[in-house]
Amino acid sequence: MRWRPDWASPYPREHLTSDVLAGIVTALLVIPQSLAYALLAGLPPQAGLYVSILPAIAYAWLGSSRVQAVGPVAITSIMTYAVLSPLATPGTGTYISLAATLALGSGILLIAAAQLRLGFLAQLLSRPVTAGFISGSALLIVLSQLQHLFSFQPQQTSAGAVITAWLTQGRWDANSWLGVAALLILGLARWYAPRHLPAAPAIAARITFFLRLLPLLLVLVATALVAHLALGQTYGLHQVGGLTPGLPALQLSLPSLDDSSRLLLPMALLALIGMVQNMSMAQALASRRRERVDANAELNGLGWANILAAGSGGMPVGGGVSRTAINVAAGAQTPLASIVAALVMLLIVLTAAPLFAHVPLAVLAASIITAALGMVDIKAMRQAWRHDRADGIAALGTALGVCLLGLEVGIALGVLFSLATHLYRASTPHIAVVGRIPGSSHFRNVARHQVETLPQVLFLRIDESLFFGNLAAVENRLRDELAHNPTLRDVVLIMSAVNWVDASAAEMLADLAEELTAAGLHLHLAEVKGPVQDSLERAPLWHTLHGRVFLSANDAFETLGARTA
Repeated sequence: MRWRPDWASPYPREHLTSDVLAGIVTALLVIPQSLAYALLAGLPPQAGLYVSILPAIAYAWLGSSRVQAVGPVAITSIMTYAVLSPLATPGTGTYISLAATLALGSGILLIAAAQLRLGFLAQLLSRPVTAGFISGSALLIVLSQLQHLFSFQPQQTSAGAVITAWLTQGRWDANSWLGVAALLILGLARWYAPRHLPAAPAIAARITFFLRLLPLLLVLVATALVAHLALGQTYGLHQVGGLTPGLPALQLSLPSLDDSSRLLLPMALLALIGMVQNMSMAQALASRRRERVDANAELNGLGWANILAAGSGGMPVGGGVSRTAINVAAGAQTPLASIVAALVMLLIVLTAAPLFAHVPLAVLAASIITAALGMVDIKAMRQAWRHDRADGIAALGTALGVCLLGLEVGIALGVLFSLATHLYRASTPHIAVVGRIPGSSHFRNVARHQVETLPQVLFLRIDESLFFGNLAAVENRLRDELAHNPTLRDVVLIMSAVNWVDASAAEMLADLAEELTAAGLHLHLAEVKGPVQDSLERAPLWHTLHGRVFLSANDAFETLGARTA
């Protein structure tokens, strides 16, 4: 563990003012979000405030991203609720204990992954699958908040169960009117107003700052009206309830073996999703700021953040998109901004927590819905569909799986879609007949370019590594070319794109060489990479090959062309 982070060795004093102001602004703006995400996870609302303190400090100290902010996030919240609601009643002591176990387990797994240098596992999910998972989760989050607007209680978290409960039990009341009004205000501030800002930069900056401040102002105004006018008693408005000042006792009870076994898979999924989301945000921010991110340091920081979250509030945490966006927009330059935000949150918890007891749940639900709708990445899924139908199907299938079958099944489908897509592409390699561009040494596809060829020589380029899954495709294509060109005397396999050859492929090449020799043809290889050559030298092919191994396709063209002439 590092006791002095890189960003503090030494700390650039010119960033002090920016970091302090950014920390204060971020702490104030994420209060409604922290309360809302705790409720979304089925935990007491103050848990969202508790886990915004020590976990945030731990990540700021141990992580490598300079501006990423850690705390309660929508995806981990909905995953917590989806996993634990069938096991215990939300809000009860048993439920809180299970949530703490979930956070503890995922934290331990993240730290173990960091120690084993497994940061590369964040790439296990492709971007289309990640976009589909986040979009599906966002839709589940939206549906889960409808109960606070229309006063119904679904029995399950799936989309079908929520919609059925909404249609059969939902009703319009004061909560509905207040929530829909808040939703309209927040929606206009998020999507309409930014498109119609004045041209003057100074005025636009002030309006933008006000728009970011609007969710907090809306919560404060609604809370003041509810408390002063006793609207809860008069109109039946649902409120957050009692928030006691002070911090919970820092405790970390070890989970039972039964709880651990039941939550092992959810722990792993939570760690994986947290890893993917955290690394995606950290890398995007680092690229924009020309900084470097250490994947394993990120895992370590996020792991310790979840362990401290398990002991201080019982709620899993992660790198939040909206929280980080607020931190960056507020002017954060180093992780000191996150530490200042945590200290401000501590001050609020110690002194002002009871003021938020009268926050209407409908307003918090509106803020969650607005944030979740911003997570639905239709653009990414549309681009994936346009780029590659397989990626589009993977993204859409993951999103539908999450909505209809649940988060765990959805992410499993996403991984399966990713693997299936990769295997399909690898098993159907691109194979091209190539020729030489006149006046150069470059070889291109004969179907795309005007090239020169040799009448009795076939130049075949294989654009994929060779393994047992694509051998049939390579053999079939070669046999087709031989059938259409009976005058061929030489076959040159250009292997510039072949990065490895497994044992089955090596045997296939040896058998192919013998078959061609028996038919009066010669098999040649060109542009064989060093590691591939090392592998083939240990196979029978290298010793039985009657053709030659050329350094380049152009060497093969010149040599065989001269022999033909």
